Order: sequence, then C-alpha cells, then structure tokens
Amino acid sequence: MADLLEPTPEGLRCARGGFWVDPYAPVDFALVTHPHADHARPDSRRYLCAAPAAPLISSRLGTEVPSVAYGERLTLEGGVTVSFHPAGHMLGSAQIRIEADGQVWVVSGDYKRAPDPTCAAFEPLRCDVLVTEATFALPIYRWDAPAAVMDEIWDWWQQNRAAGRPSVLFCYSLGKAQRILAELARRTDRAVWVHGAIEPGVVAYRAAGIEMLPTRLVNETERGVSFAGELILAPPSASGSMWMRRFAGAETAFASGWMQVRGTRRRLGYDRGFVLSDHADWPDLLKTVEETGAKRVMVMHGYAEPLARWLREHGTDAVALPSQLVGERED
Repeated sequence: MADLLEPTPEGLRCARGGFWVDPYAPVDFALVTHPHADHARPDSRRYLCAAPAAPLISSRLGTEVPSVAYGERLTLEGGVTVSFHPAGHMLGSAQIRIEADGQVWVVSGDYKRAPDPTCAAFEPLRCDVLVTEATFALPIYRWDAPAAVMDEIWDWWQQNRAAGRPSVLFCYSLGKAQRILAELARRTDRAVWVHGAIEPGVVAYRAAGIEMLPTRLVNETERGVSFAGELILAPPSASGSMWMRRFAGAETAFASGWMQVRGTRRRLGYDRGFVLSDHADWPDLLKTVEETGAKRVMVMHGYAEPLARWLREHGTDAVALPSQLVGERED
C-alpha cells in the first residue's frame, strides 16, 4: 500500500489527496497547521486550516483562508479524509489527521503538552504513522511546570520594579508574548508595555476571547516617559537596537526553551533566561509517540535524526525526513 505522504522539495505531499502540509513553496493546495511564518507561507492557490487559526493565517497570508472546526472531517480527492485537531502550540494550532483505505497518518505540526491559557490543549490521536516535529528532541530539554516559570518571571519583574529598573522581556511576538500576558493576568491587572510587532497578535487574541493584561504601545509614548519599574515585552530582533535606548538601566531576559542551555543565554547577552517553551520537550515527545500507537514515525524540523535514532534503538520504525527547518528555530 502506497504511503499517504511523501517528502518533496515543496514539503510533505499527499499526492492522492492533492495537497501539501505546511509547504515550503507555493503549491496548488496547502493545509496549514498554524500561523507562524515558517509554516504559513504565501502564494499557494488554495489553503485550509483550523477555524481558530483562520484570522491569524488570513492576516499573515493577505488572503481569506477557508477553515474547518477542530474534529470536523472533510473528504478530499481520492477518498482521502482530513481533520484538524488541537496541537497546544498556540491559538489555532493543529495536528492534521489523514485517513484513506484504513490507514491513518497524523502530522503533528508544532505542539506542546504543557498547559496554556491561550489555546486548546493537545489532543492525543491514535494513528498508524506519526509525522512529528523535533525542535527540542534532545534529552537535555526537559521543562519545569509553566506556573513555576511564570512565578520566576513575576518575581524578576517585582524585584526590578522595587529597584526602579525597567524589565525588558524578549519573546516571540506571536504566541509566546500573548501566552505570557495571559499567564500574568492571573497575578496582576497592571498594564504591560509592548513593542509594535507584538500588538497585532494581542489584538487578534483578544478578538478570540483570550483574557490578557492591558497593554500599552511603547512607540506611542511621549518623549521622556519613564519606564522605571515597568515590564516591556519585545521580539528578539529588538535586542541591541536603537529602540532599546529608551529603557535606561533595564534588565533584560529571554523567555524560550533555548534558555535551557546557559551558554546560549550568555552568548546572546541576556541578563536572565526563562525556560518557557511552546514546543514539546524530550519526555513529552517520547510520551506522544507512545500514546499514538504509531507503527512508523517520521521525524522532521530540528533535532530529527537524534530522535529517529533513539526510536529505532528502542524498537520503533523511525526515519528523519529532510526539512528546511533545522537548528535553533524561534520558540
């Protein structure tokens, strides 16, 4: 029986169903797992995504993207049935379940198993073949409970506030920033300042009914405004830029799974690193493979070969697929 998915230069293709999943280049029909730019790419002729992600993906691509509700089954060409299921990565993120002739394949997209107030929780799916991401697929990557990490962020902010220092927290502008704002809303109602790159995501999340702290745009402040004691969220690209000059005496930090390695924090020049990831860690990757019951596992994105090798050594038929997304991806 032919495989339902095959790697191509454009990405994972289901020839029988006439579609690609998160293609790297324009194709006729793209199924998109979530709105991040490395998965939602422009200029394909047709798209399909999960309904909660549609506003974000439509904005990203500049065109209205059709969508289906989580769990809704849709039959495409060749009798291939597809459905989107929560991945827990960010608002609207999805795994894609593909079925034909009794075969079930699942493409995980980016996912995490930890709780997140901004998105639906990951849904384990039974399948014959699992295509999983491997962003943090090394045994060194093991996350503490998100609540404990948020306590660290809260304490850091309060210590800086008591000392009259601005706290500049760098984080990915879509997904991570909104998660931090939602988590902090459980601790305070104090407004947080944000970089302009973060605000569109905040607006979209609020429109989806996600509760977050009030935000104020840094770029809309008058000259000379003091940020002493304030928390400022910014994308990593703002680090070292002219934009940072207004935060005299600031302490800086980065919220990312990459902060698990202390040398990475030192290399990037942050004062603090908070290990808060929107991807599965090593134990949750292994747990997910086991829960799916998959007889075959295809691994892509990040540390694909180490995970595939570990799975083979422990009795699972596994292979690393070629991917354009390797090394330290944004998290």
